[in-house]
Amino acid sequence: MQKFFGEDVLYHGMPKYHASEESNLFLSLGHHVDVYFPPRKRSRVSAPFVFSEQTFIKKQQTTIDALPDECLFEIFRRVSGSQEKSSCAFVSKRWLMLLSTIRRDEVKETVSSISNKKHEDLEINNGCLTRCLKGKKATDIRLAAISVGSSGHGGLGDLSILGNNASKVTNVGLKAIAHGCTSLRSLTLLNLSSISDEGIVEIANECHNLEKLQLSQCPNISNKSLIAIANNCPNLTSLSIESCSNITNEGLQAIGQKCPNLKAISLKNCSQIGDQGVVSLVSSSSSSLMKVRLHALNVSDTCLAVIGHYGMSLTELTLVDLHNVTEKGFWVMGSGQGLQKLRSLVIVNCTGVTDLGVEALGRGCPNLKLVSIRKSGLSDNGLVSFAKASQSLETVLLEECHIITQIGIFGFVVNSGALKNLSLTKCFGIKDSPMIIHSALSPCNSLKSLTIRNCPGFGNFSLALLGRICPQLQDIVLTGLSGITDSGVASLVQNSESGLTKVDLSGCVNLTDKIVSEISMAHGGTLEVLNLDGCGLITDASVVTITQNCSLLRELDVSKSAITDFAIAALACAEHLNLQVLSVSGCQVSNKSLPFLKKLGESLIGLNMMQCRGVTSAAVGALEGQIWKCDILV
Repeated sequence: MQKFFGEDVLYHGMPKYHASEESNLFLSLGHHVDVYFPPRKRSRVSAPFVFSEQTFIKKQQTTIDALPDECLFEIFRRVSGSQEKSSCAFVSKRWLMLLSTIRRDEVKETVSSISNKKHEDLEINNGCLTRCLKGKKATDIRLAAISVGSSGHGGLGDLSILGNNASKVTNVGLKAIAHGCTSLRSLTLLNLSSISDEGIVEIANECHNLEKLQLSQCPNISNKSLIAIANNCPNLTSLSIESCSNITNEGLQAIGQKCPNLKAISLKNCSQIGDQGVVSLVSSSSSSLMKVRLHALNVSDTCLAVIGHYGMSLTELTLVDLHNVTEKGFWVMGSGQGLQKLRSLVIVNCTGVTDLGVEALGRGCPNLKLVSIRKSGLSDNGLVSFAKASQSLETVLLEECHIITQIGIFGFVVNSGALKNLSLTKCFGIKDSPMIIHSALSPCNSLKSLTIRNCPGFGNFSLALLGRICPQLQDIVLTGLSGITDSGVASLVQNSESGLTKVDLSGCVNLTDKIVSEISMAHGGTLEVLNLDGCGLITDASVVTITQNCSLLRELDVSKSAITDFAIAALACAEHLNLQVLSVSGCQVSNKSLPFLKKLGESLIGLNMMQCRGVTSAAVGALEGQIWKCDILV
């Protein structure tokens, strides 16, 4: 055989081989060759080899993949339709990555694409899509696919990349997003040590509509990225930086100077950010900051002084772990008269928080509605003075304030003019002791919600006193108070004039059926949520009382109590009860309850049966098929 093409081809009747060596060579090819000899037809040979006497070499197929990247780039930039781009991207990873490198201004319009240009531009700029990549799913390939595919579906508006050790995102992926997703408005990058300024700068250069940027645990990002954002993203409204060790005051100064629309800033665990950076943000002539969060920064009293003077637009301020700030800083901030619009103040573990500073904040923030103070040296005198100075307070949360005692709590309540919500958590300085309240003392009619968690010194005397001075309570949360009994809770129940809607007594191990009966009989017409989790003395009798009186009850938790199958049956047989959530975790219920739970399933949307050893898995499986609308925890 001399040639495969031309005139010298194989015909029927001609010798197939000129030499025996050639026949042996052909017969050894196996399935690689398909030789077909129809009568008087030209033989068709499809082989991936070219033969030359004793040897053969693999034939090089000529395809478009043989073209260099530069040629493919020129071809792809003439593909302007979103569907056509997506089709090309499906061919191979190489094509996908090449398509993702094309900027919008590099696309060369063709005649066929001009008629649809207006419609496609509207889709691309809309930015309605949200994408989140986590862990090992965070790769450059996926980002390239998002870049190429999102333009045909409204454009990418919000992207979150939450990395870990398995993530494979580099600057290549960020550049792909920058080139194909110019509609991007929100970008979150978490725990990505493989990205650097190169990727963020490309985002800044292409995505001018960026409004929200969150950088966390990205050690290779520096001031260069923030400067690029400041120069190219004037619409930036929210910036959050956490654990980025290479970002310093210089980057924040650029943001303060060139981002006039910045409304929210959050800085956490950035060792090189100090007073200068924060001051430049707050004191900028164009500053319109409304929310500021400073966490574990090397800032001093100067920083707080500037906030107190220039924070004219601030509505929310959060200060956490600022160990270099002293009492003077808080006093100056409160005395600066610049926080007239402040409505929310959160202070956590700041050693400078004392009575003097807190009182100054009360006077300097006349519109303050919410205050949360945790791990502070605040005492009774400071708390009462704060209440007198800030008459607009509606919500107060105190946690781990161990110097505050029972006297401070009641003094604060009676001196607060607008207090609606009071929460005490782990305040170990409170000790239960009898107190005498003057009969002429005006009650606190504004307080609607009371939460006391894990304050072991809070007992019956304290509850009785609260019942007397807070007659309008509607929500009561008393958890982990092992010292209270039925008589203490009864004082709150009996003095509530508005009607209780939520009662949480979880972990109060000394309560019995008596108090449940009292609650259901006095407030059954308003009660919607009742939590008795961990109240081991509660029995079936309590549930029977509930079914008879609490027609509006939506959520009931009797986990780790002494109820049995009888209680489940009572709930199922109640005519007017319409439970939506029921928890019997750790209770002595068995398979006998399944028919009654099936009936309850007509209204239930949540059922907790964890650690119910009397119920078999087969029975639970059958129940799941019968009340499929209800989420069952087992």
